This record gives sequence, structure tokens and C-alpha cells, in this order.
Amino acid sequence: MNSVIPEISLVSLRKQRKEDIRALKDALHTHGFFSITDHDIDFNLLDESYVHAKEFFELPEETKKQYARPDIGGARGYTPFGKETALGENIADLKEFWHLGPEVDSKFDPRIHNNINVKELTSFNTHFNTLFTSLNNLGMKVLESIALILDLPKEFFKEKVIRGNSILRLLHYPPIDSSENILRARAHADINLITLLVGAEEGGLEVQNKENEWIPITPNSKSIVCNIGDMMQLITEGKLKSTPHRVVEYSSENSKSRYSMPFFLHPSPNVVLKSIYNKDDIGILSHDFLEERIKAIKLY
Repeated sequence: MNSVIPEISLVSLRKQRKEDIRALKDALHTHGFFSITDHDIDFNLLDESYVHAKEFFELPEETKKQYARPDIGGARGYTPFGKETALGENIADLKEFWHLGPEVDSKFDPRIHNNINVKELTSFNTHFNTLFTSLNNLGMKVLESIALILDLPKEFFKEKVIRGNSILRLLHYPPIDSSENILRARAHADINLITLLVGAEEGGLEVQNKENEWIPITPNSKSIVCNIGDMMQLITEGKLKSTPHRVVEYSSENSKSRYSMPFFLHPSPNVVLKSIYNKDDIGILSHDFLEERIKAIKLY
């Protein structure tokens, strides 16, 4: 059974078309997943991103590991295969990944790390800086629509995320050669406010519905999947759902590499995450919330 997550046109949504607003509102209050069409990100940019990502992950292991930064919890650079472990799990996920963030200057919080340049691939950083900026701009537009649905000012999230600690993750799931563990990424929820997922070439993403059933999400190269993260669920007191999801290999006999590129939209480290409904809530610092979770998923 394939999932039926709503496809919502960004153009129509920004025009406040009632049908799309209703569809977004329903998605946000149920499983927290929806698909964005008409998102104005160049399809060539997305296609080329897979080419550049593959080039990096095909580098020798020794070369990739030179870019690992376990001292900062993998916030930038390379995290090797079998390192990250889903919250509450003891078995590591079957993936390796690369992290990059914004191009920081003196206006950013000093706790946001600089990006790492890949010397072996001359256009790698330039390309993914462009993709980061495009996804960040899209995320800001989506947050405007979410703010209106929450009866907040349209610009409510802007100052919180405009110089945020957002991360673009380039993910590679190598082929699986055994049927003993078909979970490439075990069930987890995302830490951040919202996630934008550039569709994977291979299927395997599943979302848990209200009945605790795992429902496959069919990839669509023309749209970008958006889901709610734990930070958004926290400040809305659970009214917007951060839904567990996982990545499964359906056939270990014909297993292929799987690549995907989630963009995790985070607020600035100095933003206090507190209820939008309870003025007395003291909340938690965004930086502290993130650090706690990074330790819990064993990136430190």
C-alpha cells in the first residue's frame, strides 16, 4: 500500500488557496508529511546533486575519513558508515553521510561551524552551497504558511531561522548483502523544525501512521517531501506531529546504493524553544536541545 500524502503546490499555497491550506492543515495535524510541487528549485540542480554526491561517496575510505569531525558530533564533514544510531536503538544505521551548513559570517552565532571544503572535488562545495541556499529559501516560505495555519504572524519564524543552524545532509546507503537486517535507517523522528527531502532515486522511505502501520512513500523526482520535526512538535505542544519514519531495503538480493538529501531546517542556537500557547513555559535553548539529541544518537 502506498502512502497518500497530499501534494501541495507552493504557488497556490502562497496565494492562500483554500483547498491547499486545508490540505496542509490536515497533513500537519495527522502524520506531519506532505509533498511540495511548483517549488521553483531547478530540476537540473537537483539531478546534478546526485552526481556530485556519488562522486564524493566513491572516494577511497581513507580520503573520506580525513573529513570526519567526531569532535563536533559530525556537524560538518563526513560521518562514516555504521556510526549514527537511532534514538533508543543499539544497532547503528547502515549509512554514511556528509553535512554542510550555511556560509557563516560574523552575524551568525559562533556555535555554528564553518563548512569543510572537499579538496578532491573542485565543484563539490560550490554546488552544494547553491543547493543549501535554494532549500533554505524554500523552507522559509513553507514556514510562513505553517505560521498562518497556527494563527501566528506570517513572519513568526523568520528571525528565528534566518541565520539558523540548518544542515544539508548527503546520504548514502550502500547495498545490503544480507537479509538479516533490512532496516537501512531504523525508526526515528527528525530533531529540527521541518525537513525538506529531495526525493531518493530508490524507494524505501516509510512513514508510521496513527494505526502504527508502516506506509511506503513513493519517490517523486519532481516534488520535495516536507515533514515536521521534534522542535516544531515541542513548540506546538504536539498539535503538529513529528512522525516516526524509517528506510527499508525491500530486496537484499537486488540491493543497490540509495542516495537522498534531507535538509534539516534549524533555528539559531540562541533561540529558546517554548510553547506558542503557554506564556509561562520557560522552554529550552535550541542549542541545548540539539546537543542532547546528538549525544543520544551517538554522534559524540
